[in-house]
Amino acid sequence: MRRRPKIAPDLIALIRQMAASNRLWGAERIRGELLKLGIRVSKRTIQKYMRGIRPRAPHGGQRWKTFLRNHTVWACDFLQTYDLWFRPIFAFFIVDINSKRVVHVAATYNPTQQWTAQQLRNATPFGQGPQFIIRDRDDKYGAGFDRVAKGAGVRVVRTAVRAPLMNSVMERFLRSVRQECLDHVIILGERHLVSVLREFVLRYVNACRPHQGLGQRIPVPAPRMACSDPNKIVAVPVLGGLHHDYRAAA
Repeated sequence: MRRRPKIAPDLIALIRQMAASNRLWGAERIRGELLKLGIRVSKRTIQKYMRGIRPRAPHGGQRWKTFLRNHTVWACDFLQTYDLWFRPIFAFFIVDINSKRVVHVAATYNPTQQWTAQQLRNATPFGQGPQFIIRDRDDKYGAGFDRVAKGAGVRVVRTAVRAPLMNSVMERFLRSVRQECLDHVIILGERHLVSVLREFVLRYVNACRPHQGLGQRIPVPAPRMACSDPNKIVAVPVLGGLHHDYRAAA
């Protein structure tokens, strides 16, 4: 009985690389790609070497990370803190997932559904917004928020129950706001909280702070003069010296 010739290890590696890099491709799609290159391999052989390369998903589709990277996506969430008199006060943020830019910040003692919908309206003037916005299932949003999003051409993606990783960028951002800002400031009231957060996130995080998720780049970079002389570098205080922005002396 004639045995089928074994395929070369390099070809096996290519099949596996195609399967790993193109999660939407099945064996037949990979076979077509190989035929385009003049390589003839049966579908069953391709299926054999695809096994174990990627986990079998119940419904198929692309990874969540790939989805976020391929679209303009914002995420929003609330962060609860307390003022000087221990009254709960809520900060609301909208962040661009890919650029890590803080799009909008606001604060209130009473985060009603109408107030939250108005914040999205303020963040999407002239009906301009991202393709998607991620939110959780908190009652602070409601149907009004979704209607504002639809009016701006934005699709709302609600996170699954007990799935914080679906909004991991926002979760990590809120942790930074608490640890690097709010844990060190006594909040006097709503206007004071807004002032503090605007200085921290809009002036510092957006325009000055290198971001690990961007390879230590700044979300909203501005032209800066390079300087290799430590004696010509000045520190510009942020929030009264809680942080500093280092730049070349003018």
